[in-house]
Amino acid sequence: MAAPVLTDRRARLEASPLRHLDPLLVCIPVALSATGLVMIYSSTRRRLADAGLDPLTYVHRQALAVALGVAVMAAVMAVDYRRLREFALGAYLAVVALLVAVLSPLGVSVKGAQARFDLGPLQLQPAEFAKFVLVLVLAAYCGAHRGDLDARRVVAALGIAGVPMLLIQAQPDLGTNLILAVAGARARHLVVLALAGLTLAVAAVQLGVLEDYQVERLTSFAQSGRDAQRSGYNQEQSKIAIGNGGLRGQGLFSGTQTNSAYVPEQHTDFIFTVVGEELGFLGSAPVLALFALLAWRTWRVALLANDTYGTLCCIGVLAMLTFQVFQNVGMAMGIMPITGIPLPWLSYGGSSVVASFACMGLVANVHMRRFT
Repeated sequence: MAAPVLTDRRARLEASPLRHLDPLLVCIPVALSATGLVMIYSSTRRRLADAGLDPLTYVHRQALAVALGVAVMAAVMAVDYRRLREFALGAYLAVVALLVAVLSPLGVSVKGAQARFDLGPLQLQPAEFAKFVLVLVLAAYCGAHRGDLDARRVVAALGIAGVPMLLIQAQPDLGTNLILAVAGARARHLVVLALAGLTLAVAAVQLGVLEDYQVERLTSFAQSGRDAQRSGYNQEQSKIAIGNGGLRGQGLFSGTQTNSAYVPEQHTDFIFTVVGEELGFLGSAPVLALFALLAWRTWRVALLANDTYGTLCCIGVLAMLTFQVFQNVGMAMGIMPITGIPLPWLSYGGSSVVASFACMGLVANVHMRRFT
């Protein structure tokens, strides 16, 4: 009688995947997005008001992106993640096509980078969605060849990642390329990847592949105070803002650096400086704790997944998430180079928010169907 009982129990588990949803995988991104809306408002309200614009302009746009992101996350969760593997190649080709199109006259050039399409109140940045798609396609490829992943197949996997990376570098967007390099990397490959990346970075500088401002951004953090009026200005102001926060912060909407708009790109790349200055250590620590909790839950899902493809998908998302948070926060604190990498769910940017929700929907999907 034991076998029929176990069979019935497993059938019930498989029949209702929503019952096995990990609420933290959904609630934490929403909580971080809500925090981001407040921080974006704080960092942009005075500048918009001085320009005669609605102080809530950026908040409205970001809220629309968050709503769209939640819908995309729900859509990703609704389809069995193993079926997503069937669409990975098509999605990859579509993203490559968009990356080519954005370099054409259809794309919009902003501050020397041609990386997005303008779609009314929203902007579409294909490079952000390339992160999600690359996780799918690399997980599918490596999972299919998990038993014979020799040097030739590793080179093929690098080629799969290399095509969008070359197109993104042509925009240019160094930060996204660094994230794509991390996506899909296994833990034991990260040291080799770091050494290879360092070698390629040195070669890129010597060969003139990187733009001058990108080289200055990569090196200015190691020369603190020597170029405070040029490439190091952003980081110096960022460190001052975080230092002003101290333990308790200067109070919401009361940050000196924030209200004076001393930190450039504060609502995007340097959003963490608003958290540090206005909420202090006591406010910053819970934000970082939420990211740490989300990373742990993602790692837990990777261990619980009942197939290699699910595990690889979660590892790819985990690698991207932890790298983005470490790089962005480290950049704001002056211990990492400036690369233009957004802080997931907090930084202003519709494409980044939607792509981040899609990635977390994929992890939640794997957890929901771990019994199937």
